[in-house]
Amino acid sequence: MNDKSLKLSRFGQRFTRTTGTLELMADLGAAMSGDMQVHMLGGGNPAAIPVMDEVYRGELERIARDAAEFTRMAGNYAPPEGDVRFRNAVADLLRAEYGWPLTHRNVAITNGSQTAFFLLFNLLAGDTETGRRRILLPMTPEYVGYADLGISADFFVSARPTIEYQQASFFKYHVDFDRLALNTDVAGICVSRPTNPTGNVLTDGEIERLDRLARESGVPLIIDCAYGLPFPAVQFVEASPLWNDNIVLCFSLSKTGLPGLRTGIVVAREEIVDSLGAMTAVASLAPNNAGAVLTHGLLRSGRMMRLSRTVIRPFYEQRMTDAVQWLDEALAGIPYRVHRPEGAFFLWLWFEGLPLRSEELYRRLKARGVLVLSGHHFFPGLEEDWGHRHECLRINYAQPPASVRAGIGVIGEEVRRAYALAA
Repeated sequence: MNDKSLKLSRFGQRFTRTTGTLELMADLGAAMSGDMQVHMLGGGNPAAIPVMDEVYRGELERIARDAAEFTRMAGNYAPPEGDVRFRNAVADLLRAEYGWPLTHRNVAITNGSQTAFFLLFNLLAGDTETGRRRILLPMTPEYVGYADLGISADFFVSARPTIEYQQASFFKYHVDFDRLALNTDVAGICVSRPTNPTGNVLTDGEIERLDRLARESGVPLIIDCAYGLPFPAVQFVEASPLWNDNIVLCFSLSKTGLPGLRTGIVVAREEIVDSLGAMTAVASLAPNNAGAVLTHGLLRSGRMMRLSRTVIRPFYEQRMTDAVQWLDEALAGIPYRVHRPEGAFFLWLWFEGLPLRSEELYRRLKARGVLVLSGHHFFPGLEEDWGHRHECLRINYAQPPASVRAGIGVIGEEVRRAYALAA
């Protein structure tokens, strides 16, 4: 009898295996289609902010009435690097805001920032004529979505952070430069700022020091700004953006409230932008135009910046303040800490001495209709088995307040039960 099972290539095997990203998206899909009430504290979906939704609907209505604009959005392919008019608007905005010497040749559009990182990482790292090269994540925990983007295995190397204990129940991670070694196999450095999952904003000093290390080693520094400046500006502490021709900045329209339009923005030197365009042409001919056309006028007028500062950031800052208070109530008496929330819309919980692994806690919460993410997913490239990675959870506080508060209450019940049973 013939074996009719699908015979997969190494590429196929690697990209169909179970991963943290797949688990996250599968959970979200099941929650959306099921009958059980689910408190969705696990994903990265932004909140539906009424003011922003109204702005986007207005722009869409304007485009629908304008034949030329509708054709630009839906009727024509963009160049492989993306719509030139939009790329000019991005370059002009960043040049006016920060004084960076940019043109549209420094800007590429991709089908979402996840695609941007897939292209960037594999452009730089992997199997080369001189051996295997890897991406350095200078501080974990780091974004779960990076972990499985490499076409080859053993794609990342990372380092533990130092931990600063702060007042109340807060703590903060810092890059441990004493542990940070840029070996000859490092092809690039990548950080998110604000950091997903912790809400950490690396200090200006940390970014400048990483920039010096990258330039000294002749490798790019990639900074993921999906939650940061200039839009959506979900950053609650003072920190300045940085760019030079050795830095690659990655932005996104997702966290401005447009995740379904899959629009990533890469700002880099022309050589990198041209390479991304060539890869996009092969993989998908061109990036989609919807996000670029919908938001072009908002960027050109500066309105997107104003909305980010006056609507989006205050919205999430209030949600963060409320969620921290609910955690204090639900977890009173439990040995827990929360990473100082400096940006993005996540809270990173650390249960010191947790008597069960965070993976098991995730499963118990899922059974009760609360979706979170287990912390162990967020340590790609960390070779040592650091116990801390199994004591953490990431929760998203962007969903409706009543659901977030109810979900936090269940977390408190399950964690309290775990400690009581271990006593």
